[in-house]
Amino acid sequence: MIAIPEPFLKRMNQLHGEQGLAWAKALPGLIQEFAGRFDFIPEMPFPNLSYNFLLRAKRSDGKPVVLKASFMKDELSRELSVLRAYEGRGAIRVLEENEEGGVALLERVEPGTPLSAIEDDAHATNIFCDVFSRLQLPAPTDALYPSMKRHFAGIERYRERLENGDIQTPLPESWVENAEECLAYLIATTSDNVLLHGDLHHENILLQGESQWAVIDPKGIIGDVHFDTIQYLLNYEDRGGDRGQVLQNRISIMAERLELDSRRIAMWGVARGVLEACWTIEDGGTDWLRGIQISERFAKYLN
Repeated sequence: MIAIPEPFLKRMNQLHGEQGLAWAKALPGLIQEFAGRFDFIPEMPFPNLSYNFLLRAKRSDGKPVVLKASFMKDELSRELSVLRAYEGRGAIRVLEENEEGGVALLERVEPGTPLSAIEDDAHATNIFCDVFSRLQLPAPTDALYPSMKRHFAGIERYRERLENGDIQTPLPESWVENAEECLAYLIATTSDNVLLHGDLHHENILLQGESQWAVIDPKGIIGDVHFDTIQYLLNYEDRGGDRGQVLQNRISIMAERLELDSRRIAMWGVARGVLEACWTIEDGGTDWLRGIQISERFAKYLN
């Protein structure tokens, strides 16, 4: 019987209360049930579990796989839908799924080294561009995926709370206005909405075999292709230089390799930084300045 790590039990309790804790405690039985239904042999949980439970496993033929179980079943369903849409474009394959149980059996990437292991930032960014270019798909017609407006709804919620007097330490008004203006412009001028990964950063791009790279953990958003560069740009920001120079170098590579508009990337970055600050306040945190600093770095491209 697989033992569920104590930190994960505490995490589920923090996130979802007693229901989340009960779900996590019931995982050994769920694993046992689906080991037979999905034909796999459990091995061990992945380290550093956060929002979902991930279990290393093998099928009866020895093929390495991952069992993914989520308390947030709708989010898992959306993720699996994106992976299926990306099949053949460099994303991991969905092998089995049970929507009611909130579980899926996924292809396991071997050796699974994340892109963050490549310390040459220009080289890593070029690999990102290769991966990015394979994932571009027109927006589906169904309503399964959130729009960009919905993704940035945290800024609207911040405005409502501010107007209601629920926020004691407000964000700098000029930056909130800048983000709102950027967001309104970007949404209005997006001519082609595409299916975005939504969380395409170093740790979600893994080495498969000797030279291929596979994508994991998509969120699924509909919107401007430029937005999918942002999460990568927010990670390992000072690798190979100061943050401003690293950001400039990365955007230059992306603009040239992917034929993207560096100004639109920068505008999404401004909006994303303020969104992060709004999320921080919403979660009860005090380090909202980090989000504003993100906006400040991207804004230098708009002068």
